[in-house]
Amino acid sequence: MPYSPKKTPKPLKKPVSWPDLWFKNKALKHVVLKMQLQTLSTAAKEKAKSETYETQTLDDSANDLTSLLSDSLLLRILSKLPESQQNSNSLVCKRWLALQGSLVRSIKLLEWDFLQSGRLVSRFPNLNDVDLVRACIGSPRNSGILLTHKFISIHLDSDFFPGGFIQEEKLLSPNSIDGGLRVLARGCPNLRKLVLIAATEDGLSSVAEECPTLQELELHCCSDLSLRGISACQNLQILKLIGIVDGFYNSVISDIGLTILAQGCRRLVKLELSGCEGSYDGIKAIGQCCQMLEELTLCDHRMDGGWLSALSFCGNLKTLRLQSCKSIDTNPGPDEHLGSCPTLERLHLQRCQVRDKQSVKAMFLVCEAVREIVLQDCWGLDNDMFSMASTFRRVKFLSLEGCSLLTTEGLESVILSWNELKRLRVVSCNNIRDSEVTPELSTLFSVLKELQWRPDSRSLLLSNLAGTGVGKRGSRFFKRV
Repeated sequence: MPYSPKKTPKPLKKPVSWPDLWFKNKALKHVVLKMQLQTLSTAAKEKAKSETYETQTLDDSANDLTSLLSDSLLLRILSKLPESQQNSNSLVCKRWLALQGSLVRSIKLLEWDFLQSGRLVSRFPNLNDVDLVRACIGSPRNSGILLTHKFISIHLDSDFFPGGFIQEEKLLSPNSIDGGLRVLARGCPNLRKLVLIAATEDGLSSVAEECPTLQELELHCCSDLSLRGISACQNLQILKLIGIVDGFYNSVISDIGLTILAQGCRRLVKLELSGCEGSYDGIKAIGQCCQMLEELTLCDHRMDGGWLSALSFCGNLKTLRLQSCKSIDTNPGPDEHLGSCPTLERLHLQRCQVRDKQSVKAMFLVCEAVREIVLQDCWGLDNDMFSMASTFRRVKFLSLEGCSLLTTEGLESVILSWNELKRLRVVSCNNIRDSEVTPELSTLFSVLKELQWRPDSRSLLLSNLAGTGVGKRGSRFFKRV
């Protein structure tokens, strides 16, 4: 059989790929190469940019001379700058932000979550004056209606409730308030002043235990039993209790709360009771227990009759203020049972009703040792009422403002009997006139150390325009043609 060599099989053809087709085409090959070069160029630019940024950052750090200063030294420098620059200083860097936050001592909180989350105490660790009232009230922040009172300021919506602008459902729950107070007490142990609303006994107890340096406390809308929480405030010196604010909220502080307060806060120096109820027993308890009390302020009080005689137990009282009181004492009792305050030096009455002759007489008898009397916008103060002030013998300063019923004769009959009078201020008392000043009164004016005499605007105007011809029926400026 003839030999026949085996035929070698032909190799299989490799399947054609897209890159092979592209590179066979010179135009496509040029496009791909250009794309690769652009990619390499972009990467090189990004790398150079990153290196430039790092170099610039190192250069900026090297040029930041404040980085060479210690925190304590930089803190002393920042503390010397004006308060208007605080916000801009905190934007410089994180270090300045932290240091500027440690310089803040006083704050009025608007958002309760900022406190309860712990961000407040971490952002401002050295706070000693905190106002939490606005944060405890659920009022609309974007409202264009802002209602401001002497004690409180809130935003309002269009709804109005007959019981007051601050309803109970608008206040935070007691648990939320207590939780926030615990966070604040632990984070700010050096707290010195605190303003609260609707606080409970537990919340106040945590503040009293954790903040031994607390000296001033202002409580809005609190009850008698909640005052047991501040009994541990051993260094509390200034206390303001606001029970009722007409149109805003109502809360009851009675003799029970005043007695609890007196037994727990024996180092009080200043006490203000606004819209509080009470009577002889509550004031007596304060006078007997708070022997360091020097200043007592009653604003719009709801005290029962007979409370004036309890002032004699305040053995160290130096200042008595009555503000916006509809009455002084509805039933002061016999004069022989009133007693007196021998240490009292200042008696201030502002915007009070003094139409009851018996109560005014009783107040003057209790305060017979005063040396400074301020009567401002007191309704009903006429010559008859003011004549009872002749019982005072040690008055050195008298200020009358807005007493429109008092005349020159009534003023003269009293102050001429005060041999120690050194300073006199008479402003906006329209029935006291220059033309009625007697020679005896002029002689008294000449020996006073200080005299401010502006009884009415007309007398002041004529004295300033004397000799100019102005005010003579227009004869100088207006002539008939």
